Amino acid sequence: NMEISEFQKNISVINEFIYFDENDYLREKTTNPLKLKEFIADAKYLLSENEEHKYYLCGIIGNLYRICEEPQDALNYLHECLNISLEEGNIKKEIVSLIRLGETLKYANQHQKALELFNSALTKCHDKQVELYLDFTLQHKGKCLMELGELEEAETCFVQSLKLREHKAEPSLIKSTELALNLIRTLKKKN
Repeated sequence: NMEISEFQKNISVINEFIYFDENDYLREKTTNPLKLKEFIADAKYLLSENEEHKYYLCGIIGNLYRICEEPQDALNYLHECLNISLEEGNIKKEIVSLIRLGETLKYANQHQKALELFNSALTKCHDKQVELYLDFTLQHKGKCLMELGELEEAETCFVQSLKLREHKAEPSLIKSTELALNLIRTLKKKN
């Protein structure tokens, strides 16, 4: 019988199997879909045993399905996260859920719907002074705009995100935004 703490420890290695595909607008992909499917199965088992960690587990399952390029399955779990956040009245969870849903809609090639969710998350960040997720929201909105070929607007999002991330001083976040800015400059040269 696996405990949630054991699952969290097991899944901490996940970044070894996930990368940003520079040939596909920096979408998250996996080098090991089978490993991700194992994590999904473990998380579903825990979910069946345990209501207490429902938001966390649904979020993990949703994200992993997205990375495995199964956005429909992902959307079901991520909608559940949004519902939980609304029931709890938890604005941080709500913003995170909107970002994750938006990202998944992008993978499902529903870019306009995705943008609506990113814009909703941005509004909530500003209205409720939730600065913590502003850089993530801008980053994901920028990537969505980039896929739509809206390069100027995308670049503006990345520049704003980079400023916030430099302020946070988190090297991995800074690096991922610099990667996005480099890609946008490459794309602009091609146009």
